[in-house]
Amino acid sequence: MITKQKQQAAFETFKGDFGYKNVMAAPRLMKIVVSSGVGKAKDKKRNELVENRLARITGQKPSARAAKKSIASFKLREGDIVGFQVTLRGERMWQFLDKLIHIALPRTRDFRGLSKTAIDDMGNYTVGIKENTIFPETSEEDLKDVFGLSITLVTTARTKEEAEAFYRHLGLPLKA
Repeated sequence: MITKQKQQAAFETFKGDFGYKNVMAAPRLMKIVVSSGVGKAKDKKRNELVENRLARITGQKPSARAAKKSIASFKLREGDIVGFQVTLRGERMWQFLDKLIHIALPRTRDFRGLSKTAIDDMGNYTVGIKENTIFPETSEEDLKDVFGLSITLVTTARTKEEAEAFYRHLGLPLKA
């Protein structure tokens, strides 16, 4: 299981590799952001479905995200709900990361590891999931109501190399 102690042990592991002199210099996982768009903004049933499933998957009520601009060709008005987002911190963050690594990702069809190129210059990792049914909380329901979601792991790593080593230390299945 992934714990906060594993994050703290990263300092000892990476002290020689990256020249850390202080525990606070080692990368830490700050938050996990899970977000999903709803597609057609006017469909209230779809909005409720996405909101309820995200709440079940993450264990926390998602916040609605409104459109910032009106776009006539999409029949979208400013203030319409276009997606939902959940920001996980603390114990819920570690529980979700553990569930993602050990349960959800292995259930993905043809899974061979996550790409290293998804690590950005600030050390954050974003993975897109096409089907929400890989999570055990939603797998038994109708398969017609499948939606995708985006998961972003936000760290304090300063470089891609630090972030990659930290993610491998946490147990994220990155390709070689």
